[in-house]
Amino acid sequence: MAGFDGGLPTHLIETAVAGALTEDLGLAGDLTSRASLPADAVATATIGAREPGVIAGLPLAASAFRQIGGDLVFEALLADGDRVDAGGLVARVSGNARLVMSAERVALNFLNHLSGIATLTRAYADAVAGTRTRICDTRKTTPGLRAFQKYAVRCGGGANHRFALYDAILIKDNHIAVAGGVRAAYQRARETAGHLVAIEIEVQTLDELAEALEAGARIVLLDNMDNETLASAVALNAGRAVLEASGGVKLDRVRAIAQTGVNFISTSQITMAAPPLDLGLDVEIR
Repeated sequence: MAGFDGGLPTHLIETAVAGALTEDLGLAGDLTSRASLPADAVATATIGAREPGVIAGLPLAASAFRQIGGDLVFEALLADGDRVDAGGLVARVSGNARLVMSAERVALNFLNHLSGIATLTRAYADAVAGTRTRICDTRKTTPGLRAFQKYAVRCGGGANHRFALYDAILIKDNHIAVAGGVRAAYQRARETAGHLVAIEIEVQTLDELAEALEAGARIVLLDNMDNETLASAVALNAGRAVLEASGGVKLDRVRAIAQTGVNFISTSQITMAAPPLDLGLDVEIR
């Protein structure tokens, strides 16, 4: 259980889980469990993997079973960032049966979704292993879940791009169009940004890259370039700026992109296209 120690702020976990429980329980609570189970019924259940993957979201699952009340006992058998085989156990929960059932879906929704992201990220990270390139995410995330999805990327061995519009400057093609060109956009950003704010600029051609480098750019996003052009961009750059490749990055192409020598590859696939990992909760029958 080496796991991942990147952490999530407790207040984010508690708030998100409370909202999810409110959404599911509404004003009347769990009608099914209350109608079909004795009030004093006790159950022990395990969360297991029905396919191999990488686990992420255990703190949210634990919070779901804690916030539902009744002093349920939740035991994580793995840690976030751990791999799990098909048939492997992830966690165990025991206590009042009604409450276990009432928190089940919220716990699994977070675990399934985030573990899916971690699993796909790990596949991307494994695909570029042995190169100098790191896989990172984008701002293409589900509204309200960005912190958790980016956490899952870290659990899977990826790196985070900027979190939002407020923590770094990324000058994209539309900014460049309005500003009047690569040099004008970059120079204006340098004049106005604080000294601790990173500035990245997006380019689509080698000529734009040359212009960005001449303007002093230190981080450049190479947008939708084919592999041959990416290799030429790395040669032109000659180590002056950190280079990030992005656009149309699928798993079957990612290693070839990495082999061009770029520093980072960003892709929305790992947050927006990751299928949920199939995890399920089963009550132990005695």
